[in-house]
Amino acid sequence: MRAEISSAVHKHKVAPEGKGAGRDLGSLWARMWSIASIDARPLLFAFSLCAGAAAYFLAADEPRLALCGLAWLGAGLLLLTARRLVALTFLYVLAVILFGIVSGFTAGALRTHMVDAPVVSDATRPVMLEGWVAGVEPGKKGPRLRIEVHAIAGFSPEAAPRFVRLTHMARLEVAPGRFVRCWAVLRPPPAPMLPGDYDFQRQAYFEQLGAVGYVQGRCRGGTLGAPKNLADHLGIALSTFRRNLAAHVNVAAGERAGGFAAALISGDRSFMRNDDQEALRGSGLAHLLAISGLHMGIVGGLVFFLTRKALALVEPLTLRVPVQKPAAMTALLASLAYLVLSGASVSTQRAFIMSAVVFGAVLFDRAAISMRSFAIAMIAVVLLQPESVMTPGFQMSFAASGALIATYEAWTHRRAGQEKVLGQIPYAWASLVMTSVVAAAATAPFALYHFDRLAGLGLIANLLAMPVISFVSAPSAALALLLTPLGMGDAGLRLFGYSLELVLAIAHWCVELAPAKVSTSTAMPGSSLTLFALALALVTTARGAGRILLCLMAVAPAAWLWTASPQLMVHWSPSGEVFVRGADTGMQRIGFADGVGLAPLRYSALEATGCGDLPCRLVTPAGVIVLSADGDCRAAPDAVLVLTLSDAMGDCPNTYRWADISRTGGLTARRVDSGLDVQVGTACRNRPWRPCQS
Repeated sequence: MRAEISSAVHKHKVAPEGKGAGRDLGSLWARMWSIASIDARPLLFAFSLCAGAAAYFLAADEPRLALCGLAWLGAGLLLLTARRLVALTFLYVLAVILFGIVSGFTAGALRTHMVDAPVVSDATRPVMLEGWVAGVEPGKKGPRLRIEVHAIAGFSPEAAPRFVRLTHMARLEVAPGRFVRCWAVLRPPPAPMLPGDYDFQRQAYFEQLGAVGYVQGRCRGGTLGAPKNLADHLGIALSTFRRNLAAHVNVAAGERAGGFAAALISGDRSFMRNDDQEALRGSGLAHLLAISGLHMGIVGGLVFFLTRKALALVEPLTLRVPVQKPAAMTALLASLAYLVLSGASVSTQRAFIMSAVVFGAVLFDRAAISMRSFAIAMIAVVLLQPESVMTPGFQMSFAASGALIATYEAWTHRRAGQEKVLGQIPYAWASLVMTSVVAAAATAPFALYHFDRLAGLGLIANLLAMPVISFVSAPSAALALLLTPLGMGDAGLRLFGYSLELVLAIAHWCVELAPAKVSTSTAMPGSSLTLFALALALVTTARGAGRILLCLMAVAPAAWLWTASPQLMVHWSPSGEVFVRGADTGMQRIGFADGVGLAPLRYSALEATGCGDLPCRLVTPAGVIVLSADGDCRAAPDAVLVLTLSDAMGDCPNTYRWADISRTGGLTARRVDSGLDVQVGTACRNRPWRPCQS
C-alpha cells in the first residue's frame, strides 16, 4: 500500500525543467516525507473527514447548506487541479486535507437536514400518548420504553415527535411491537451541563427522539394494529422478534447469565441485572455489552472459518473455485443477519461496515486487514453517520482498530516468520497480551475524557475474559445456532450461559480486588483530546523514526493543556444534586434539591450521600462552600460560595438559589488564580438540536 501511495504522490513532486527552486523545495519535502512516510490518500482523507465532521458539530451557529455545497464543489475542483498540475507534493497533500475537511463538514450539515423532526419545546402536563413500542431499555428507575408515536393529545400530527422515550416505573405488561396508550409527562431531551459531557440532546436529535419523560401509572395495550407503512411494519415485527428471542435466551442460558446472553445475541439489555452491568463497567469489560467490532468480528470470522473449512473438504470445488470467496460472501451475509437481529444500533452499523470492507477485500483479492481497509471503513461511517464522530463508541473503536493494525504491521516485519517473540513466549499468547495492552493504551484518552475514569484492573480483566469469549462463548453460540434446526439449540445456549457466568465472575472479582475506577483530579479539556487524537493518527500513519517524534510533538502540549486547565470545584446539576471536590475526599455526590434534569455522565458512578443538617459546610481546595436552606450568609461569613434552596435571599455575595439554577440549567464553579469562576447555565448555541430560546 505504501508503494502505491508513494507512486501516486511522487509524480507530483518533480518540478518542470528550468525551475530549480521548485526542484530544491520538492527535494527538501521528499527528504522530510521519507522520515514519516505519511499516507497521502486514504488515511489522510479519512482523518480529514473526521476533523471536518467534528468542526461542524462544534460550530457555534448552523451553517447554510447551500454554502456548504458550494465549498465542497470548490474544494473538489481544487483537488482535481492539484492532482494534475501542482508540482509539489505538500500542496497536493494540503488539497487532500482541505477536501476531506470540507466533505466532513458538508456531510454533517446534510445529515442534520435529512433527520430533522419535531421536538417538544417545553415540559407538558400529563397527556394521552398512543403509539407502538419500538424497544425496551433498562433504567435505574424502571424500564425505558421507546415508542413510535401515533398521536399525542394536544399536538397536531405535524408537531408530534416521531419517537419518545418514557420511563415506566410500574410493572411492565407490554412488549415491543404492541400498540399502547399511556398517560405521560413529556419534556425536551436534556442538554449537557458540563463542557465535554455526554450530549444526549444531540444524539436524540439524530435518532429523531423528540421527547423524554415518564409514565403515570402504566401503559396499556390498545386495539390499533401494526403501522400501515411497510418499513414501519417491518421494524415493529423485527422488534417483536428480537424481544421474543431475548426472552427465550434469558431462560435457556440460565438464571445467572441469561440476561447477559440475551444482550449479546439480541442487543436487549433489559433482562440484565444492575449489579452485573456495574461490574462489567467497573472491570473494563463494558465493551462486551455494546454489539460492535468484537462481536461482529467473532460472528463473521467464525462463519468465514467454518465455511472455508467445509468447502475445502469438497475436492472438485476446491480445485476450481477459490473457497475463500464464497466463504467471505457467506460471512458477509451472516454479519448482515446479525446486524438486523441485534437491533442495528449505531455501534453495530459501524462494525458491520468495517466487516463489509474486510470481506469485500477478500472478494476482490486485496489485503483484508490493512490500513487501507481501516481508512475505507472510517470514510464510509463518517459519510453515512457523521454525528457518530462525536461519540465515544466511534472514537474508541477506531482508535483501538487503527492502533492494533499499525502495531501488527510493524510487529510482522520485525517478527520475520519467527514462531516465538518476546523471548520464549509463543506468538499466539504474546499477541493476546499485545492486543489488550495496545487497545487499552489507545482508548485511554477517550475514556478519561468522556467518562473521567479508567477501570482499575481493566487490562487483567480483559486478559482473563477475552480468551473465554473468543474460544468458548463464540463456539457455544455457533453450536446453538447449528443445533436449533434439530430442536437442540437450548443445549448450546446453556453452554453459552456457563461461559458467560465465568466472564461475570471475572468482572466481579476484578471490581472487588481493586478500585472500580481510576479518575483524575482535573477533567481533560477538548483541546487535549484533540491533540491526543492527532498523536494517535500520526502514530497510525507515520513510519520510521519520525513516528515517535511526531507523536511527542502532539502529546507534550496535550499534557500541558490538561494540567493547566481549571479544576472543577462545584457543579449543581438540574437533577438537584451537588457535586463537590473535597479537600481530602475527592469528588462527592450530595443529594440536595428535588430536580428533574440529568446529572453529568462522568460522575454517574459516584454514590449519592447526604449532607446532614443544613447549613452544611464543605471544605474544598478553593475554600469553604455552604449548602443552606434559607440563604443566610451570616452563618458562613468565610464561605466562597453559598448554595441555597430559599427563593428569598438577603444581600449575600456569592449566593445562588435553586429556583434560578433549575430554570437556567445548572451551576458550575472552577478554581482559577483569582478564586472561583462561576458559570450559571450553558452558553447558547443556535443549532437545530439546541436552539437558542428568545
